[in-house]
Amino acid sequence: MVIKRLAHVGVAVSNFETTSGIWEQLGLPRASVEEVPSADTRVAFHPVGESAIELLQSMSAQGPVARFLEKRGPGVHHLCFEVDDLSAEMKRLRDLGFRFLSAEAKPGAHGTLVAFMHPKDTDGVLVEFNQPPPAKAKAP
Repeated sequence: MVIKRLAHVGVAVSNFETTSGIWEQLGLPRASVEEVPSADTRVAFHPVGESAIELLQSMSAQGPVARFLEKRGPGVHHLCFEVDDLSAEMKRLRDLGFRFLSAEAKPGAHGTLVAFMHPKDTDGVLVEFNQPPPAKAKAP
């Protein structure tokens, strides 16, 4: 396995405009906001070095973040690790007995592919793996 870095720490919030203001007061300006329809979620990123804090807000009352907030309230939702080949990593981990929440990787923020491991296999920690989009070729 080649984990390249901790890509981000996901934090579930009920209103990321309010929470984003807190992170900005701490000195971490918001870099982007994006909707991720495959997760029924809006996200805001606050970079920290080579990683980021990702604020997650549900786009509906039925979304996974809404269910998380209902059960646990706001707070740390997941850890995300960047890998080069998500498909190979999912196969390797499945061969070791780990489960994923979906059969295939799904589209994530910033054009990434993402997959979440079942938290029961990681002592209650929701772990996401993401694969960045291919580098764009430079124009001649």
